[in-house]
Amino acid sequence: MATTISYNKLWKLLIDKDMNKQDLKKLSGISTASIAKLGKGENITTTVLLKICNALDCNIEDIMEIVKIDEVGIDSKE
Repeated sequence: MATTISYNKLWKLLIDKDMNKQDLKKLSGISTASIAKLGKGENITTTVLLKICNALDCNIEDIMEIVKIDEVGIDSKE
């Protein structure tokens, strides 16, 4: 079964911290293009992920996770 990366944890963390994507962009110094890639669930560099973790004072597992996908869509967490 195929797997992919999900950034749903990041979006939930932003909500918990009462932040939006623009706040994250300003605080972390990442580009608008990186925010767009995250929003689409696309690949992002570890440098960008590290900037986000430093800005939010969290660990990598707090902002992303590996999920299994099937023909219908996202199935379950790994």
